[in-house]
Order: sequence, then C-alpha cells, then structure tokens
Amino acid sequence: MHLADLSAARLLIVGDVMLDRYWFGEVARISPEAPVPVVKVGRSEERPGGAANVARNVAALGARVALLSVVGEDEAGRSLQRLLTASGIDVSLHLDPAISTTVKLRVIGRQQQLLRIDFETAPSHEVLRAKLFEFESRLLDCDAVILSDYGKGGLTHIGEMIRLARAAGKKVLVDPKGDDFSKYAGATIVTPNRAELREVVGRWKDDEELASKAEVLRCGLALEALLVTRSEEGMSLFHAAGALHEKAVAREVFDVSGAGDTVIATLAVMLACGASWQDAVHVANIAAGVVVGKLGTAVVSREELAAAMK
Repeated sequence: MHLADLSAARLLIVGDVMLDRYWFGEVARISPEAPVPVVKVGRSEERPGGAANVARNVAALGARVALLSVVGEDEAGRSLQRLLTASGIDVSLHLDPAISTTVKLRVIGRQQQLLRIDFETAPSHEVLRAKLFEFESRLLDCDAVILSDYGKGGLTHIGEMIRLARAAGKKVLVDPKGDDFSKYAGATIVTPNRAELREVVGRWKDDEELASKAEVLRCGLALEALLVTRSEEGMSLFHAAGALHEKAVAREVFDVSGAGDTVIATLAVMLACGASWQDAVHVANIAAGVVVGKLGTAVVSREELAAAMK
C-alpha cells in the first residue's frame, strides 16, 4: 500500500481528551526548604493529549478525522479547541460547566521530567448521553472508530458505542484502561501495553504462556484481534490465524509517553484503507519507533513515516 492512499481513510475518535502542559526550565540549585530541585521556568508549551493526541496522529498521517469528547467551560478547554482546530481536526467538544478540563502539567529540567501534576474531574451523565447521540449520527461518515480510554469517565457508554459501531459495519479499535476489559467485548481489536495486559491476565513466564493467555482473553471478549505493545520487545498481534510478532525498531528512546496513541492511530488508518493485519501492525510498529525519539506527546507525519520505511 502506498502511504498517499492514507488520505482516503475517515476516522471517528471518541475518548478522554486532556491538555498536556510543559514547563521547561533550568535547574541550578536545590531548594533550602526541602531536598528538591529549584526549576527556573524559561518557556512553556501546550499540546493536545489523550484522545486528542490520537486525533493529531491520525491527521498527521493525512487521513480525515473527527474527534468527539467532553471538556470543562474553561481556559484549558478553549486551548484544546484552538490547538485541535489548527491541526485540521473536525472537533466536537461537549462543554460540561460542572467539570474542569483534564490537564497534565509536566515540569522539565535538564531534558528530563522532574514532576507531573494532574487536574481532573469526571464529566456529568447528561453531557455523556448527549455525546452518545452525536456518536450515533456521526457513524455513517467514517470507516473506523477509535475509542481512547484514559479512565477519566468520558467513555461511560463504551459498550453501547461498540455495539452501535459494529452494527453499522465499522471497525472498532480500543486503547484500554483498568483491570476490567469486559466492557470492550465485541470490539474489532484492543491494544493494551504489557502492564495493562498483566493487570487483566496476570504474569506470564514466556512467549508461549503470553500467547495462551492472550488467546483466552481474545476469545472471551469476542475480539478479532488483540495487539500487545511490549516496549523494547516490539509488539505482538494475536488473532484467529495465529500470532504475529514485530521486533522493536532499533533507535534511541527519548520518551515513551503517547507512543500508544501513535500505534492505535496508525493501525486504524491502515485498517480503514483495507490493509492486512500484518501490514497494519508492521507500519504501526515503525511509527512507534519514530515517535519514541521525540519529547512528550508527539505525532509522526506521513513524510517521517515514509522516510522510516525506506
């Protein structure tokens, strides 16, 4: 498949959005008040995070993308709206005056994260119900759906969303959270990382036991496939035809935050264009290898992906 074909894909993303704030500064001394570094902040940066970062990754690959989520009626919510619109995303952020938009503030000194502060509240039921109605109306205009669960309460109706999307004949990809995957039953594919899978199925001693546990989970949830991202061990896809393993693309790892967003975005765009599981996983693995070389929540452009595939 030629990467130029990716622009034909139409994705609908629903999930927990957040604003990632970065404060960059110099660390020259330790505080006299406590044994902690003093950071003199020199500059700040804002980037869309969570499901919003997934949407940015889809847009960076040239595909059409609509994003559906909930934010507070606040400055952080307005910043998200502005950043996402500037990225060419068809964004629908339902306003919930009862909550604050989720913000993750990271303090960076000497090119490493020193501290992260989270601000978050779960959205109200009425706003989530309105979002579900919009989700149903938008299904006709997409090829695949990504449900990006960050455990912030925005996917309360995820079971219903999966049922509606599958009934409409759409592929459904889920980035999971928590120790109960039963709510993802019936999806096309779920993409946990190692730690997330371990929370659900327990530890495994070797690849054979991993394959066995993954297959039991896949069949139990009636999934077409289960993709486990395994950091330095690459990624493994388990589906009816067996297992596929992709070795990690050897490059310097700078920051793994947001790598899962890039993986599911790339996988969804490839599948929406009719790619095979093997091709979709192969390209998603290459994209992950590019994004871990960047600081913070980042995206991989179609040009960067094409260069990495040579």
